[in-house]
Amino acid sequence: MASVFLCFLSLSAFLILTSSSSSTPTITLTLSPILPTNSSSNQWEFISNITKSTLARAHHLKNPHSSSSSVLHGTEKVPLFARSYGGYSVPLSFGTPPQTIPLVFDTGSSLVWVPCTSRYVCTNCTFAHVDPSKIPTFKPNLSSSNSLVGCFSPKCAWLFGPDVKARCPDCGPNPNPANCSRTCPVYLIKYGLGATAGLAVSDNLNLPHHVARGFLFGCSVLSARQPEGIAGFGRAPTSLPNQLNLRKFSYCLLSHKFNDQPKSSDLILTGAGKSGGAGGVAYTPFGKNPAKFPYNEYYYVYLRSITVGKKEVKLPIQLLRPGPNGNGGTVVDSGSTLTFMDKAAFDPLVAEFAAQMGQVKRAPEAEALSGFGLCLDVSREQNVSLPGLVFHFKGGAQMELPLPNYFLLVSDLGALCLSIVSGSSPAGPDVPVGPAIILGNIQQQNFYIEYDLEKQRVPDGSCIPELVLGNLEPNSTHCLPWKIGNFIGTRVLGGY
Repeated sequence: MASVFLCFLSLSAFLILTSSSSSTPTITLTLSPILPTNSSSNQWEFISNITKSTLARAHHLKNPHSSSSSVLHGTEKVPLFARSYGGYSVPLSFGTPPQTIPLVFDTGSSLVWVPCTSRYVCTNCTFAHVDPSKIPTFKPNLSSSNSLVGCFSPKCAWLFGPDVKARCPDCGPNPNPANCSRTCPVYLIKYGLGATAGLAVSDNLNLPHHVARGFLFGCSVLSARQPEGIAGFGRAPTSLPNQLNLRKFSYCLLSHKFNDQPKSSDLILTGAGKSGGAGGVAYTPFGKNPAKFPYNEYYYVYLRSITVGKKEVKLPIQLLRPGPNGNGGTVVDSGSTLTFMDKAAFDPLVAEFAAQMGQVKRAPEAEALSGFGLCLDVSREQNVSLPGLVFHFKGGAQMELPLPNYFLLVSDLGALCLSIVSGSSPAGPDVPVGPAIILGNIQQQNFYIEYDLEKQRVPDGSCIPELVLGNLEPNSTHCLPWKIGNFIGTRVLGGY
């Protein structure tokens, strides 16, 4: 069993990836992958849609549009399902009596929102296996514990800021909660290619062994390109971890088969109580972005270098950590399918792979059709020797990716493609904006990952928390072994 240990200095939240599960009590939810297979579509068309959605997601993360009784004790587990459209979903239950709704598991945003009311409309949601007219929705009128959030509520301030006059404009020049019943304003949130709008509500969040009363979430009545709601696990006050005051949460993402199989892994939520450290592992804090809003919602890590085979890729130093303007650095995002890199990091990475794979021809047609920046023509190859890919982090830690985590076989085109993409900056071709590298969920699959949120509250700021990455052994009950032939092709190359 291979494992990697990462140490990143910061005073904020922590990401921990380990090869052993925690012995502390937990809540377990199920996570499942999200990306549709359509037998009538070509595989390269499907892959092209994934790359486009990843690029749109990266554009949003790099240039986003702004927009107590819940404390959990012990541990809860919920299922996490892989979905056909590229993400992972978790079923959550809201209201009294509980109504269960599947939501996209997203560490890159913070608001939890659900498709809401019988009049919910989702435009451009005709994904494979998705009927927009049959998307499960939450019915507020069927819940005896549901209420709208008022504009004076501190929870409304989580969404719209501390200025009461700004969020209660109809309550006079000196607004007073005693004579103003205005509700919290309508929210509008954009997610790359998608968006959603609705009202903030308060209700019970029902976990397997815990009821979080007065939980804030969004009741969305209109969405675009969002086949499921969002379970925001980011770092803002509205996120599920912050509302439940979690000490940590952890997960293991099953390998993508880009369909909606019923298999799931565990999303583990650990609440208040004594924290037991994992044996034989190191911890490191996440980094902070000095520009704060809007980037303080993301989980930053300190990438130092990348090696292909035994050769280090030359990366511009300014891309590796956020500067005073907030640009640069690496974030971990479960909502992105593929990993994104700014061109200044991506181009030398591709050049190094191409140089070491010189015996195999490039596949320019596959690159053009799929949107990948590097595809190799393996239509006549029986065995291909592929160099390893390793991410090296601050503190000497390194993450050695399994081969299916960075090469995908597109059998329609007879091509093997690097599952890392790049695109133009929101501010122009050569203008860096926001995080330079976004680690997507394909690169995270089959790793046990834990985010330690408690250590960020250590008052002296000492480097207690650490980041650990570990490959799970085959036959693990959390992550299953997977061959590239199960992805979208049927041909397994030698060495897989």
